[in-house]
Amino acid sequence: MELDDLDRKAAELLDGYLVRKDLVRTFARQFPVPTYVVEFLLGRYCASTDPEEIEEGLEVVQRQLKSRTIKAGEEELFKARAREKGEIKIIDLIQARLDTKNDTYMASLPSLRLNDVRIPDDLVSEHERMLTGGFYAELTLEYDASIAQEQGGRPFGIRALREIQLSKRDVLDELAQARQHFTTEEWKAFLLRSTGIEPAGLTERQKDAMLLRMVPFVERNYNVVELGPRGTGKSHLFQQVSPYAHLISGGKATVAKMFVNNANGQRGLVCQYDVVCFDEVSGISFDNKDGVNIMKGYMESGEFSRGKESIRADGSIVLVGNFDVDVEYQQRIGHLFGPLPEEMRHDTAFMDRIHAFLPGWDVPKVSKELLTDHFGLVSDFLSECWSQLRSQSRVSQWQGRVFFGGALSGRDTNAVNKTASGLLKLLYPGDDLTPSDDDLEWAVHIGMEARRRVKEQQKRIGAAEFRNTHFSYTMGEDGVEKFVATPELQSDNSIGNDPLEPGQVWTISPGGQASNGQEEHPGLFRIEVNEGPGSGVKILNKPVPPAFRESIGYAEQNLYTRAGQLVGDKDPRQHEFTIQLRAFDAAKSGTKLGVAALIAMSSSLLKRSLRGGLIVVGEINLGGSIEPIHNPVTMVEIAVEKGATAILMPVTCRKLLFDLSDEMATKVDIQFYLDARDALLKALGE
Repeated sequence: MELDDLDRKAAELLDGYLVRKDLVRTFARQFPVPTYVVEFLLGRYCASTDPEEIEEGLEVVQRQLKSRTIKAGEEELFKARAREKGEIKIIDLIQARLDTKNDTYMASLPSLRLNDVRIPDDLVSEHERMLTGGFYAELTLEYDASIAQEQGGRPFGIRALREIQLSKRDVLDELAQARQHFTTEEWKAFLLRSTGIEPAGLTERQKDAMLLRMVPFVERNYNVVELGPRGTGKSHLFQQVSPYAHLISGGKATVAKMFVNNANGQRGLVCQYDVVCFDEVSGISFDNKDGVNIMKGYMESGEFSRGKESIRADGSIVLVGNFDVDVEYQQRIGHLFGPLPEEMRHDTAFMDRIHAFLPGWDVPKVSKELLTDHFGLVSDFLSECWSQLRSQSRVSQWQGRVFFGGALSGRDTNAVNKTASGLLKLLYPGDDLTPSDDDLEWAVHIGMEARRRVKEQQKRIGAAEFRNTHFSYTMGEDGVEKFVATPELQSDNSIGNDPLEPGQVWTISPGGQASNGQEEHPGLFRIEVNEGPGSGVKILNKPVPPAFRESIGYAEQNLYTRAGQLVGDKDPRQHEFTIQLRAFDAAKSGTKLGVAALIAMSSSLLKRSLRGGLIVVGEINLGGSIEPIHNPVTMVEIAVEKGATAILMPVTCRKLLFDLSDEMATKVDIQFYLDARDALLKALGE
């Protein structure tokens, strides 16, 4: 393998904590243990970039895995060895239970198919997780022949164990120190490599989705749903990378196992693990009808009560499942929570407790090309750092820097805060590092999109209180309000309900005689205006359609002469406007779009977005009069067809709309304006 710059930088700064991820895969396929167990050993013996040291280390790891892991069919061989030698060392999953008949603890070792292994009480108290889901450990298993001869004797016993996870506690400081020498892009790539993924061929959205998967590990009580196609490695991260995560695969989830066992007071998975992941969530059901309600309460507050006491826990809940259909189809027939179990599927209160809906369809299927051969952090080092990050919060870092729009409820704000805080912890593991504006905006944008996806599904189910989903944020007190969309709801050539950025407006040209003498049909356009220091107007289209240039000329003169009415004390002559016309139909000439152009220029100066779902039509002449439109019925029909919710037309169209069908008239809000100022105020929604 060729080392690249990122490998060299990582080796210099994190020596001793790296492992080549292709080595991990070789062993992981050979031996019946999770990836993090293999990495634990590789990290101990092969955390080096020196090929000779790696070679020597590999032999040791190979030897240990061969002599200490038990493949199917080898159980009796290992038991016989224990009998001959008195004790053996093995690597296995250890679980324990209380045997009430004898008032002792019993351990079970699944690889050896032993369920009645003696274990000292103090070992169980020291490692309580063996009473819930269990954990992997290096074990010393002894065999006592004298006990074997007693009636009902249990000859096998655990003499010592060592959990397979990092024992050092100052790892976070080392990670934070190393982070300062990486750029943000390098660090994102390095994190992905540390989970076994090669970022080189991935798009930004794919990388973002994979980083969002990591947030439950660093954020307490974080609830996330990921639904998407099969084969995208949804459960890999929760099963293979961290000993602090527990995967529940299908079937029944008992309240006793998840929360607390009333019979003996034993705390459940959410108290013992950082992350509890339900795999194949469509098959999950609780053993009693209170199960979903207890889970709902826990997802809301991080507390649950069984009996008299109230118990706090900070395990994050992750629900992953498959779509059997594509996203567009799922949205047409219902909503994106369709694959959830029956008792959760239509429960908007349950959905409201989900902080993020991760778009599983954005994650590529796992293939050979997607897996990295480069260096990444050893899993136990990475998972220990992640676990320590859970006690921190980054929310204070954007107080006074980012302002959320009015559409976010208290729960929405909390959800976006948690997602953004988690993403920033991944990027900046040291709490003394201040994130850049770009990174802050990146985290907030992902948080809003992931939460808005939840809100959109609630709206589809028909709950009136979730109607306003126009999530937005502003960077800094004087910044521009930016609206966050969920791409699966948007189509490039149709008008969504979301406000466009300031300076952008949808419009329809009435058609008519084009410059080449041909008759042109009406068509949908979007005008996009950016303003900056300078003066005049620059149209970016090459060549500029003559009819559009004429409309822009009229709009520009009206902006200068009526600046006081339109933009207050701003002087448009001190600004340069760059304008682009985007056509969405066969019509290309952009004829008679003067009013829309004037509103777009005013909106860019005011730094204010127009109402979402709005189309503005009409032409203005040099004197400021609004010209009549000859085919307003056709224009309303096009607006409906393109998905607009409102159309703004000259008041002279009112009498010409008597031919409009009742059905069309009920599908769109038709508003009329008298002059340019009236049109601008109505477009801004004031």
